[in-house]
Formats: sequence, C-alpha cells, structure tokens
Amino acid sequence: MTVVQTLPAADSQSRTKKAAPGFGASELFQILRDGRPRTRSELAAATGFARSTITARVEELLQTGFITPVGDAASTGGRPPARVAFNPSARVVAAGDIGATHATVAVMDLAGTTLAKTREQIQIADGPEPVLDRLTETVSSLLSTIERTSEDLIAVGIGLPGPVEHSTGKPSQPPIMPGWDGFDVPAYVQRTYDVAVLVDNDVNIMALGERAVSWPETENMVFLKVATGIGSGIISSGQLQRGEKGTAGDVGHIAVNRAAGIACRCGNIGCLEAIAGRPAVARALRSAGVDVPNDTDVIALVRQGNILASQIMRQAGRDIGEVLNMCVSLLNPAVIVIGGSMAEAGEQLIAGIREVVYARSTPLATQDLSIVQARTGADAGITGAAIMALDHVLAPENLQMLAASQ
Repeated sequence: MTVVQTLPAADSQSRTKKAAPGFGASELFQILRDGRPRTRSELAAATGFARSTITARVEELLQTGFITPVGDAASTGGRPPARVAFNPSARVVAAGDIGATHATVAVMDLAGTTLAKTREQIQIADGPEPVLDRLTETVSSLLSTIERTSEDLIAVGIGLPGPVEHSTGKPSQPPIMPGWDGFDVPAYVQRTYDVAVLVDNDVNIMALGERAVSWPETENMVFLKVATGIGSGIISSGQLQRGEKGTAGDVGHIAVNRAAGIACRCGNIGCLEAIAGRPAVARALRSAGVDVPNDTDVIALVRQGNILASQIMRQAGRDIGEVLNMCVSLLNPAVIVIGGSMAEAGEQLIAGIREVVYARSTPLATQDLSIVQARTGADAGITGAAIMALDHVLAPENLQMLAASQ
C-alpha cells in the first residue's frame, strides 16, 4: 500500500520547528511522495521554479537517500533526461496497535508497505512499562528480521485503547488501562529509540487506516468501532478531527433514551456503551436465558442465526443509530464505516443503525450517505499508526530537520 495522506499529526510530541519560508527540498519531496518518477524539467514545470532551483533541491534529496535516480525518460533528442522518484526503502517506521489483550507491531517502509509484522497477546492492565518494553523489544526483533537497524528507524506510531491527549501522547484517565493515566508514552519509548513518537487512541488510527486503504477519495467520513467499548474517528474535509484535548468522537458515552438509569463503566448513567457495547449485549442474552460463557460468543450466536441474539444485536444497532443520527446532523459525512468485533456479526447491527439514521436524518444529509461494514479488517489500526507517524515525520518542517541530521 502506498501512503500519500496529508493528515496533520501532532506537534509537541516530536519537538519540531516551523519550516523556513521558500521552496526547499522538503517541499519538493512532498510532490515526489506519490511515487511517480519525474525529470527535473517536469518538476520545474509543475512548480514554476527555475530549473537551477529544482536541480539544487533534487541534489539535496539525493544526498539524503529519500529520492533516488530511476530509469531514463524518453528522449526528445540528445541525451535522455534522468528521472528521480521517491525511495520508500530509505528509512523505516514502526507501528504498534495495542489493545486490551493483544498487540500488533509492524515495521513499514516510507510508502506504508509492511516489511515485518507480528501479533501477540498482552495485558494492557499490566501497566505502561511492561507493555512498552515489550513493544520496543518486538520492534528490535522485527528490525533484525528484515536486516535493518535502529539507525534506519525515523518514527514510531502507537495506538492505545483509551483516551489520549494527542499533543503530549499521554493517556488521560483510560478506564481499562490502570497505571497509564498521564504516563509519558513518547518519552518512555524514546529511551530506546530517539525518534519522533506519535500516540493516539485506537479508533483514530483505525479511521486513518480504513480511509487510506478503502476510502482514499472520501473527504468526510465517520469510523465507528463497536466492541467492548464504542468510539468513533472523525475525518472532516480530509483531516482527522481530534478536538481540543483529543477526545473528539467519544460517542460511546453520549446518553441515549433506552439506557436511562443504567450505570456505565465510565461512572455516568445512561451511556450508549452501557446498552450497546459487546458486554451489554452478552448480559442481555444471559438475562434471557441464553448460555453465553464469553462476551465474544454473541458474535458467533448471531452468525449461527440465533433469533434472540439477532434481535438483541439489531436493537443495539438502533441504539447506536440514535447517536449516529446526531453525528450525521453535525458532520454530514459521506460514509459511516462500522468496525470492531461487533461489526463482524454481519448485517443485523448495521441494519439497526441504518433503520434509525435513514429514518431520522434529513433527506439531504442521507441522500448519498453510505453506512457500511469496515473493509480493511484487523490491519486498519496498524496501518493508521504508520500513517500517523509517516505524515508527521515526512512533513516539510520535520523532513528538513531529519535531512539535516543525516
């Protein structure tokens, strides 16, 4: 997969400076990031800058290795013009998608192509030091597998299963992450790898990954994860919206009518998650006399055609639709993508969502609105974590500093 996103990443996590004015090598690099080889003449024509300026900037980039010469272009007479192109193998990034009980870790090239990946069991409740130590150990192992070193690593992107203040990379009162509140994740990882470390919640990175792989032309999208918890990642005008403190999209804790009087794990009463999250669906089935040894069994029951499980799942969809109806009115997305383990149960959940959203939203807002199951699957999070890191470290102001350090 080629990553050519331009979503903004955070800021204080990597201690960057503003770019110098003018057309520099880093600005030229943004043009070449699409992977298409170009001659110096083509670059001059595309930018309007003098051929001498382009030649100087190309030489700067060639020295860093971020671009490379490729096969000669067709000649119009005389010596064939040389072309240059983005060199994805110049460096690598690491990405970690950390969940409550599992972690996926990958090393990718600068185009977002996975070079090595592993998935293993962890316990987020063990605390930040053991989990992050395991992350850095795994990155080292993967680098060794592909015969790269820590010197080749230029950034790390991490997704966590709880609220994160993105500007600092610190989790903020995460309900299922004891010991993580306020922990400086970037600083801890930088003890091992002195590179930019970007941290966000798992739903935001899933939104980035899903959009990059399956909806690259969509400017306005809501990604909803429905699993143990419920949360959303919001893409508006092509940019991920995090809000002031990184909590934008926390729809699981919006109050809904049917949850009145029901306690939520967040400490409030009446939250959507309290009646439509996977544990809530499992409880409803147990209350009806259905044997559900594990919360995840509800998905298998729906797939098997259990009528009661299907009915309860569809009702969960209606409850979710009550909140998404508000999102449609506020954000006017073109696509709502439903992901997470509950979406794997099939059409019952999504049918309930569509039933309410299409009935209650205005005709203009739903005229071209698609509500669909996620397409990217388990790799959405790891892909999004890589995009977050890449878009930050390869941005003009940061690339300029990176190249100067080579």
